[in-house]
Amino acid sequence: MHPVLRTATERERRWSAHLAALRARVRPTAAVVEGRLARAAGLTLEATGCEAALGARCLIEGQDGGTVQAEVVGFAGDRLFLMPISGLSGVMPGARVVPTRKAARVPVGYALLGRVIDGTGAPLDGRGPVHADGHVPLEGGPINPLLRAPIAEPLDVGVRSINALLTAGRGQRLGLFAGSGIGKSSLLAMMTRFTKADVIVVGLIGERGREVKEFVEDNLGAEGLSRSVVVATPADCSPLLRLHGAWMATAIAEYFRDQGQQVLLLMDSLTRFAQAQREIGLAIGEPPATKGYPPSVFARLPQLIERAGTGTRGGGSITAFYTVLAEGDDENDPIVDAARAVLDGHIMLSREIAESGVYPPIDPEASISRSMNRISAPQHLRAAQKFREIYAYYQRHRDLITVGAYRAGADAALDRAVRLWPRLEAFLAQNMAEPVSLEEAIAGLEALVNADGGA
Repeated sequence: MHPVLRTATERERRWSAHLAALRARVRPTAAVVEGRLARAAGLTLEATGCEAALGARCLIEGQDGGTVQAEVVGFAGDRLFLMPISGLSGVMPGARVVPTRKAARVPVGYALLGRVIDGTGAPLDGRGPVHADGHVPLEGGPINPLLRAPIAEPLDVGVRSINALLTAGRGQRLGLFAGSGIGKSSLLAMMTRFTKADVIVVGLIGERGREVKEFVEDNLGAEGLSRSVVVATPADCSPLLRLHGAWMATAIAEYFRDQGQQVLLLMDSLTRFAQAQREIGLAIGEPPATKGYPPSVFARLPQLIERAGTGTRGGGSITAFYTVLAEGDDENDPIVDAARAVLDGHIMLSREIAESGVYPPIDPEASISRSMNRISAPQHLRAAQKFREIYAYYQRHRDLITVGAYRAGADAALDRAVRLWPRLEAFLAQNMAEPVSLEEAIAGLEALVNADGGA
């Protein structure tokens, strides 16, 4: 047989085998109708002649007889918009497109503890296949808000300034907001090691690839990894996989919460999730609305965040921390503003504080925990308020102090703020390797604000 004909026949045989296996997996009553690839432009593919629901998977025939997986992200008339899950090498015009009638599913179970997986659920740690107890939908629904248990118990995160001034509750959802290079990931690493939780789920979404290995080996370590699940979709993954990574980490956290576990969900970063959705939205023709972000981005953010939090009464909880990048240190960036409105609190990291050598560089004036009043004792709340007053009073007069215009004795409150300022800065600073418990942080705060004759 001629070599070209032999190659074509072999490709046809392999495609037929793929199609037969596909048909064996779909519902017997569902007729699989092949379509054709009509157009490939940028990040999206257009297929005609087949029907599939949003979120369903399709298989596209490759030049070498293999298949490329894609997901339906939109449609217009008789055209389906597909987003590839992996690379498109070998895909040709007019390639066959076969809907699978199946949406993405997430592997769940205690066998995931200690594993590092990607946005498809495949292992990245070289330890063999993941043996899941079951599978759940990638995008589950939120709990009825009237059925959620209230946030009633403080959570010890091991960071003194958060424990004392921004006390987090079990089931709370907070954001770590900062510009680039200020220390969001370092603070997240501290909480990963120090927070008291049964299970830790980490979503590394759209970050640098080298940080995945560093986070697993340096921040989690063998002990931390044993009670953790890491979902990693670095920046070189497709925007669809980056979205899936965030949804998958949340779905896994939900599974453990429903098993009655106290779960810590750490996602770095929420901004990369929003940028992935922006790439998809713009690629399928969605109009940009706010600084280049289409409306779907601002609909997706609360859908993701609202899945975390407390469960039903008597069940587990998901305490979630999301890092949010303030591009150009702009606190009014649309993603920063949207996330701040949805989350239960925000922890602002300041470049000015970081440049003064104080780490973690948390700005107590610009940060807030909306659950602190519910879960903290009155004496603790008074001490935290007094700290803020002293801190803010010093900051308001900082320029006068810097230029030498301040004269001791003119203002008793300012005199006290000046005397206590070194201790305030020392209180905010903390060695990354040394945890400070909730009890120690509160005791230190009360001793500080009551020092030097304070009320």
